[in-house]
Amino acid sequence: MKPVRWGVLGAARFAREHMAPAIHAAEGAELAALATSDPGKAAGFQAFCPSLTVHPTYEALLADPSIDAVYIPLPNHMHVEWTLKCLAAGKHVLTEKPIAMKAREIDQIIAARDRTKLLAAEAYMIVHHPQWQRAKEWFEAGEIGDLVHADVAFSFHLTDLDNIRNRPDAGGGSLRDIGVYTFGSMRFVTGAEPVDVSARIHRDNGVDTFAQVAATMEGPKGRFTYGSMTSMRMYNRQVATFQGTKGMIRLEGGPFNANVNDMAEVELHQNGNRVTVERFPTANQYKLQVEAFGRTVREGVPYACPLEFVRGTQAMMDRVYEVAVEI
Repeated sequence: MKPVRWGVLGAARFAREHMAPAIHAAEGAELAALATSDPGKAAGFQAFCPSLTVHPTYEALLADPSIDAVYIPLPNHMHVEWTLKCLAAGKHVLTEKPIAMKAREIDQIIAARDRTKLLAAEAYMIVHHPQWQRAKEWFEAGEIGDLVHADVAFSFHLTDLDNIRNRPDAGGGSLRDIGVYTFGSMRFVTGAEPVDVSARIHRDNGVDTFAQVAATMEGPKGRFTYGSMTSMRMYNRQVATFQGTKGMIRLEGGPFNANVNDMAEVELHQNGNRVTVERFPTANQYKLQVEAFGRTVREGVPYACPLEFVRGTQAMMDRVYEVAVEI
């Protein structure tokens, strides 16, 4: 089959360092075009993809008939608008998380996806990584017995007020940036949804820089309690723990930035001091995401992270914002 020809909408640093190289390296994909009015920013992409076509505007890229799919790394508040424009232009689209600022905004994307028969997805890459797939397999196989409690933490230190994560006008904040991981990873592994939620939030300059969430969750395997912490003002930390009656699944070191902060691995702790550790030193979750997207586009393989799943995570985030107490 012909490769999926990709265009990138905007020369974001994350696109240059992670997603564009992943598209370039992915099987069944071809990095073909970039939309940016800045030749200096385009040079960073052309350094590893000299054949790249550079369009001076986003509209020009969407009008390019040779492009099959578009990756959107634009600021959060622009995601819905340009996702819909890509679908209207007949392009499959992969949009950075969060794909929308509110769960209800995702409904119009789902409607456009269904109407156009194109693939629209959020770039929620962790579900394509084997460490998270193994955690889900262990959980569903009952390796830890009945789940009693899950807790997830994700923090980093960011004080640059010009960074879009610190800008309320661009949809910044720790929950929108990394709460999608603390909420979504737990939902992916367990299939559970919140029954009740409480939260405490601290804000700096109009964005939440710390959020602590507690919830009762219910899924196919019953109820359990859940806790999460996100912060943009703390030392780097990434950990997820699923603790059951007969064992525990733990991912730490860097489960959301796999093989960046530390080697990607997942641990299964069971009675009798048995510990199973699986490591994935070469798995690139961005490349795996692009390849999975391509299989769905070319072969109709079900996508691991459909918009309906994404909407559930955003709905949980909306609820947290609604009930949160300011601290």
